[in-house]
Amino acid sequence: MDAATSLGCTSSSPDPLWRYLTEHDLKHEGKKKLKISGREPVSVPKQVFGLDKLHILEMSPERESCLRHQMDLLPHDISHLQHLTCLYMDSNNLKTILAEIGTLSHLERLTLSNNSLSSLPPKMGALQRLRSLHLANNSLTKLPASLSQLRSLTFLDVSDNRIGTILSSIRHLENLETLLLLFNSLESLPKDICLLRNLCTLWLGNNHVRSLSASFRELVNLHWGSSYCSCSFEGNPLEYPLPEVWSRGSEKIRGYFLSFYRIH
Repeated sequence: MDAATSLGCTSSSPDPLWRYLTEHDLKHEGKKKLKISGREPVSVPKQVFGLDKLHILEMSPERESCLRHQMDLLPHDISHLQHLTCLYMDSNNLKTILAEIGTLSHLERLTLSNNSLSSLPPKMGALQRLRSLHLANNSLTKLPASLSQLRSLTFLDVSDNRIGTILSSIRHLENLETLLLLFNSLESLPKDICLLRNLCTLWLGNNHVRSLSASFRELVNLHWGSSYCSCSFEGNPLEYPLPEVWSRGSEKIRGYFLSFYRIH
């Protein structure tokens, strides 16, 4: 049985290359999930937006080298899916996210990696239940201000963009546990990032950062040097602290920061 039938939408798809699939997913037990896949997904069939009880919508193209990813716009009608908790839109050709995304008040996970996004709408800040946001491999030049309003966020991946600035308002992400900033254009980080006391994973590799604030000693959940999975600074021209210092572990780096703080 296809998802259009099982979820109460009986119209046939206007695009024969698309198919509707329901999946049993142990991670989302008891939730209605729809996966749309096809060789050239150009637009979303309107029938999808009649599935008003849908919880999980996956619209990421199949990973085959021959595919042409052509979906460049998230439709206005996405606002009809008010029960969505997870929306997967990575590996398309999205250039714009419309303000209607902000109406999905139950959204907890949003994946938009591998697209062509250079900005996000201010209405993104209305997603107060959002916990996981994936924006890797886009064209962002700064961390959008609206993200600082996402107070429930625990995971943020903005790796492989062109980000050169992080606003001090990032301090408002008090529940953030994982922040991935690899392969950007950052030359410095605001001290306010050190107010993220729940941060246990910080990947900063392959940027242009020359120094870290002594306030970094306050990030007590980072395992400096002892766990690559916790923090990564490789590929930066760091002069303070030198790699031979931070690579020796959490206790050494905190002592180093503390002594520097006392001297200065």
